[in-house]
Amino acid sequence: MGMKTKIALGAVVGIVVIGAVSANSGDADGGSAGQGSSSASAEQQSGGTNADTRSDAEPADDKGGADGNAEDEGAEKASQAEQFKAFVQKNGTAAEKEAVSHVTKVQGADEQNDILDSANVYTDFTGGLMGEGTGPANLIASAFADWKQSDNGLVTVYDAEGELLGTGNF
Repeated sequence: MGMKTKIALGAVVGIVVIGAVSANSGDADGGSAGQGSSSASAEQQSGGTNADTRSDAEPADDKGGADGNAEDEGAEKASQAEQFKAFVQKNGTAAEKEAVSHVTKVQGADEQNDILDSANVYTDFTGGLMGEGTGPANLIASAFADWKQSDNGLVTVYDAEGELLGTGNF
């Protein structure tokens, strides 16, 4: 019984440490996103109709902080695929440019903590591992590794139906 308890306790401690690290890595903006949402709810509670209409508009604009870069940060998060494509157009080979032209969506490229980084790249290829996208998926993963660097990152490339095409380290 003592050995099982030690293993269970070690697993719990490990999960808590990973959770604490990931919670702190998401706080890169100093916690201003949480402050912005609390100020919006304070305006809703304290004011009349003007505060209500203003607070309806503010949460959409106050995702990144109160320093005026909220729209820029929201646009960057929405356009990771476009940023990736632009990087490859500037720095990639002809084969990488062709492969990356099939990318439709990139997730997880903006949040890195160098511990367990993972990113997903979605393409318009079909057929899964047996389809035409397996070769280009390796090029996409390689180009992604050139674009983003991590001590322990994994990029996964998917086809249009969400089937795995390939993986790579970055």
